[in-house]
Amino acid sequence: MRSEVAGLFDLTGRTALVTGASSGIGAAIAEALDGAGARVLRTGRDRDRLGPEGISADLADGVDDLIAVVDACADAVDILINCAGTNPRPPLAEIGDVLYREILAVNLDAPFRLGQHYGPRMAARGWGRIINVASTQAHRAFGNSGVYGVAKAGIAGLTRSQSEAWAARGVTANSLTPGLIATPMTTAVLADPERAEYFRRRAHTGTLGAPSDFAAAAVFLAGEGSRFVTGQNLCVDGGLSVT
Repeated sequence: MRSEVAGLFDLTGRTALVTGASSGIGAAIAEALDGAGARVLRTGRDRDRLGPEGISADLADGVDDLIAVVDACADAVDILINCAGTNPRPPLAEIGDVLYREILAVNLDAPFRLGQHYGPRMAARGWGRIINVASTQAHRAFGNSGVYGVAKAGIAGLTRSQSEAWAARGVTANSLTPGLIATPMTTAVLADPERAEYFRRRAHTGTLGAPSDFAAAAVFLAGEGSRFVTGQNLCVDGGLSVT
């Protein structure tokens, strides 16, 4: 029985593509999938932090190049983790068309395009996992973060649509929603003691999260144990979303 349970989380023989894997949540997820036995292709803008199979990629304009490199070095991608993100945080009134498109390109367009490429291929093989990293800002407005919230709301809808499209052929699609996690993207927020304390108090746990908190959730959603879990959003936020 113990070996059967362990097998639900065993990713041996699977290949995972993780975007945004050079730091933060993406790096923690990539490490966890590797620990569960998967071959992990890490992508990000900081090549030096990606490891031996790292692929330098800027998803604002480099999705096609990334796909070409991945397809050249892997026979198939079984697990797609869309974690790359950008959130420049100017006031909404100061965001012009160029920055608007850049934020959407990384946070929403890239997950859509990668899903469009790999989702049908997973479905044709009868097995696949898509995990999109969302945000509490998909459901709540935060100051100086308007377009990021737009993109993450799109991720929530995209996840459900990917599930509808491919789950009947063995491909699950789910999202993970962080609370306030200590990552390079949240440095500005955490630098303000009052804001950091506000989020700490709102979490049921009374603490802020860490990237490592996503390890087990990602391995579960990437493995055989989650075959009947699809179209869902799992909040890894210490209870922030229900306060």
